[in-house]
Amino acid sequence: MDFQLNSQISGDSPSSSASSTVQTPSTSNHHHQNGGAPINNNDPMHSWWESISKARSRIHLLSSLLPSSDDSTTDASLSALADSDRPARSLLLSPGAYFSISSSLSSPSSGAGDDPLCNWLYDTFLSSDTDLRLVVLSFIPLLSSIYLSRIHSSISTSLSGFEAVLLALYGAETKSRGGKPILISIPDLSQPSLYHSPRNPTSAKSNSRSSNAQNRPLVGVLSPPLEHEIAVKSTKRACIVGVALDCYYKQISHMPSWSKLDFCKFAADWAGQDCPCVSEFDETDGNSENSVEISNGDLEGVSEAMENLRIENGYDELRPKGARIPLPWEILQPVIRILGHCLLGPLNAEDVKDAASVAVKRMYARASHELNPQAILATRSLIQLDRRGRQTAKIAAAATVMSNVNTPSKAKKPEILLVSK
Repeated sequence: MDFQLNSQISGDSPSSSASSTVQTPSTSNHHHQNGGAPINNNDPMHSWWESISKARSRIHLLSSLLPSSDDSTTDASLSALADSDRPARSLLLSPGAYFSISSSLSSPSSGAGDDPLCNWLYDTFLSSDTDLRLVVLSFIPLLSSIYLSRIHSSISTSLSGFEAVLLALYGAETKSRGGKPILISIPDLSQPSLYHSPRNPTSAKSNSRSSNAQNRPLVGVLSPPLEHEIAVKSTKRACIVGVALDCYYKQISHMPSWSKLDFCKFAADWAGQDCPCVSEFDETDGNSENSVEISNGDLEGVSEAMENLRIENGYDELRPKGARIPLPWEILQPVIRILGHCLLGPLNAEDVKDAASVAVKRMYARASHELNPQAILATRSLIQLDRRGRQTAKIAAAATVMSNVNTPSKAKKPEILLVSK
């Protein structure tokens, strides 16, 4: 299905226009018939096969949209993913497919209204397959970075394709919330503990109103109600992008590590250039976060670190660089949540944690210069948690090494040689 995008151009730059109207495709109902008899959609075998068929058709369509290269490695890999038992899951967990789609999205001509890859992302997110929707969500960091960088630059290109994908996520989140805000319960810090419930005096009637006010739970608005939007207006752009990033955060446990790594690097670029404030919380013992300790002549860790460094440097040469952008609270709030998961998630890879540590420090420096108290409190707390976690892991590793050294090894039994006479 193709979507039609009509941009209302005002000024010299279409990307910085006040609004761009996106006309979404109408949903069509497909009726499958087999000899005139309708198929039972409640059959789990039929549902499973229909999901597999849809995922394979989406992958084959994606293969035809990606630019052809000199070798047929990309086409062969996508064909192999389509032939797997779980094609959508295989596409989500394929680094080669992610790199190919990222390269196409990063081209200078991407993001227009007639961009076929944006069309593919839009239609894929509207599908009912959960894994296919996760594939689209894995590219939200890259898509948001390219979109925000071009919006706040002098590049005069149409970005209606990117905006259509962002509006699809925004519309789905608006429908799921049902016009209600997201509320959180705030504990009463005037009490001795979070679990303390004082006894209310019932004798004094004059204090009844004050006691009821004290017992009333404190509620904070985490996110206000979302309004239905059919266009990305300049006044709603930060809210729409923030909601898309919030959708990414809700499914971040299913996101591959390379998508999280991209987000951390983009967030560091969004915060701006490095400054002395970044190294305020660094340790003074001279140990680097990415250093590799060599003990007992074991070079396996060194070789693995060098291999990861080689791959990372090769990827950074082709990865699109982000730009310093305005960070209102609508965008900064989900960014800090995602960085908190990447920094403190126990199942995250070490390169993701290191990249998140750099991004959080740059966000703290940016907030310190702009005197943003909410961002300063959030980023400073994450930095301290990360520092304490690394110190605890370092102490535990040292204790493990000492225990292994002090543990006596079992004595070998003497060899008995049998000599025949």
